[in-house]
Amino acid sequence: MNMITEEIKDFLNFQKLGYVATVFSDGTPNISPKGTIIGWNSNVLAFADIRSPDTMKNLQHNPHVEINVIDPFSRKGYLFKGMARIVKDGVLFDEILSHYRHNGIKSPIKSIVLVDVSNVSDVTSPLYDLGVSEQDIKSKWKKHFEVL
Repeated sequence: MNMITEEIKDFLNFQKLGYVATVFSDGTPNISPKGTIIGWNSNVLAFADIRSPDTMKNLQHNPHVEINVIDPFSRKGYLFKGMARIVKDGVLFDEILSHYRHNGIKSPIKSIVLVDVSNVSDVTSPLYDLGVSEQDIKSKWKKHFEVL
């Protein structure tokens, strides 16, 4: 079954920030922002290890991961759950690294994390439950960020 549709891939390519949740060996949570999350194929997400020592250490201990990517204006997005594997070399590493370089990522990339996605859930703001339109929500948050 294809978990990561073209619509989701397009969303991930447009949204430049997501959050990856892992677990420290003592069982405490760790969340880390990532600006390189992509839908590599219909069942695999990828992100680059640019400056992720805790995330990488945690994934070596426990490969379970959740990734949350939300549009800050529409307050809609996706939650992905899956199992991570770390790739440091080889053909697949080179292909994904080339993709990042082609898309302007200049930072050194130590490794690439591939996430075999087992579940994708839609995430929406509770405002939608109240009947607030997407346009009204976007307008509210665009005004908010204009002030900053």
